[in-house]
Amino acid sequence: MLRATSVKAAQTWRETPADTVVLEFDDRHRRRLAMTGTRGLEFLLDLPDVIALRGGDALVLEDGRLIEVVAAAEPLVEIRARDTMHLVRIAWHLGNRHLPTQIMAKALRIRRDHVIEEMVRGLGARVIEIEAPFDPEGGAYASASPDGGHTHDRHGHDHAHGHGQAHHGHAHHHHEHGEACDHDHAHDHGHAHKHRHGS
Repeated sequence: MLRATSVKAAQTWRETPADTVVLEFDDRHRRRLAMTGTRGLEFLLDLPDVIALRGGDALVLEDGRLIEVVAAAEPLVEIRARDTMHLVRIAWHLGNRHLPTQIMAKALRIRRDHVIEEMVRGLGARVIEIEAPFDPEGGAYASASPDGGHTHDRHGHDHAHGHGQAHHGHAHHHHEHGEACDHDHAHDHGHAHKHRHGS
């Protein structure tokens, strides 16, 4: 199978892509995974390290063609606060629970989670349900690549954090739009991630 062995960061390439993969956040954080583009091109993502892919990045195939990465819209909640200090306080509580969080200019975005939503409402925040691409902060384990183009997660994708909040479990399966994630996430809050295929 044709392999994609490197990545070009968004805005560093201008070529017309051979195909496109539409991926949720979990599927944009992989090293090795079979994928199928929206136009049917099958290939194997086979990177030397786990890379946090962003929308607009391009996967480089062995034959030089590019596959554009599109960040899929996901069910999220946007958290709005009274002022900057209020937002920082809420962000601290989310960080204390190791929740992947996207930081906006005047809001925070997280995956929908009724337990956390009730918590932030209790802190006086407004919670708005939205559908949007999820692009959370890389965290302390992410470091820039030598070319400055990407973050590599040294923490890997097999990890567990022990906390007491309940989370939803979900599994993604390979299909034609590139959401080819064949793993289960069991959140105990802590996330325990177990992968059957791919790394």
